[in-house]
Amino acid sequence: MATRPIPLLGDISLEFVQRIEHSLDAGWAPTRVQGLDGDVQQRSGRPSHQVRISGVLIGEGARDALGKLQAAAKTGEELTFTSDITSALDLQKVVIQRFRAEEMAGRPNRIQYDLQLAESPPLPPPAELSGFGGLDDFGLGDLGIDPGVLGDIQGLAGDIASAVDKAVGALDALDALANLASSGGLNFSGLLDPLNQATGSVRGISTSFEQATRSLGAIFSS
Repeated sequence: MATRPIPLLGDISLEFVQRIEHSLDAGWAPTRVQGLDGDVQQRSGRPSHQVRISGVLIGEGARDALGKLQAAAKTGEELTFTSDITSALDLQKVVIQRFRAEEMAGRPNRIQYDLQLAESPPLPPPAELSGFGGLDDFGLGDLGIDPGVLGDIQGLAGDIASAVDKAVGALDALDALANLASSGGLNFSGLLDPLNQATGSVRGISTSFEQATRSLGAIFSS
């Protein structure tokens, strides 16, 4: 007659196990839909496998085995677990959620215990910071951006900034002409009033545009 494997929790042999239960909540959540008989079942992921063990510790080494179980439950460290009931599961690590021990009078060296184990899966790899706002993981080609065009954009930004400088110089000349008229050197009988208003509006726009183009050039030159 073949000997059945002894359940092993970490380095603790659970020789006299009386009962092992495995339970699993599949993680389904019912959702009511108007006009539908029954509930729509949606699953976001299953919870951990749960294993409950009931057994006894017998003999001269019962108290030593009890001390190991109590220490494992107290520290909360992850442990390996192997048994027949979990042989079909990818159960890498477990933690002890609950532990209970009972000793009865008149039964020396015999301790009854209950363990509640829960699966503790490994965490996914941590997220890593990357350049270009994380978009470099996709590749610039996937985004439809030719890396060579960045130099063309930088040159274009410089050309636009130069054109804005010339436009601002022209506006300065128009301002000087308007000031000459207002000081009495020339009298255009209000003909330059619309020009004054127009140059004031254009100057405000050109100032904002100049700042934007210079900032654009600084971005692509850095």
